[in-house]
Amino acid sequence: MVQDFLNTRGIEGYGPDLLADAARAGDWVAGAVRAWTAARGVDLPAPTLEDADLAKLRALRDRLDALVAGDSPPGATTSVPASLVVSGDGEVWLEPSGGGWRWLASALWAEILLSQQADTWRRVKQCRNHRCGSTFYDRSKNNSGVWHDVKTCGNAANLRASRARRRERERGAGSAVPPQ
Repeated sequence: MVQDFLNTRGIEGYGPDLLADAARAGDWVAGAVRAWTAARGVDLPAPTLEDADLAKLRALRDRLDALVAGDSPPGATTSVPASLVVSGDGEVWLEPSGGGWRWLASALWAEILLSQQADTWRRVKQCRNHRCGSTFYDRSKNNSGVWHDVKTCGNAANLRASRARRRERERGAGSAVPPQ
């Protein structure tokens, strides 16, 4: 859910900002909460978003982007409510609470907490292609992934680097002084 939330940002050539207006944001939240609750085997309704929630969600996205990038998140500390719930079979889990953007923030921070405790948070990264910046989960064995998709972003970056090295070699070979 955190990765999907961070990828709501508009990326040129890929798609619009899904938090730009209430209709798009509402559609994204409904789908994200449906997938999130299904993965957890619970049935929770998606929060209803108001226009005022959109700026808060974009600010939250900026905070989480900074956190993933390893920077100090901008803004003041945000506190959102969450409840500890015990299921019928004795499993304890964090249930988001609040309304609107606060419900979504509660769910996202709970996921980050669980990911940090499971030591998987370090695998959530941003694509190194500055034109892309998509958030991805690094599944490489040694946690060395840098591209959200090697075929698109990685291939283009590697091709640019290869061409730059070739140009540098050609310049170096052309400036050599011929033997006398």
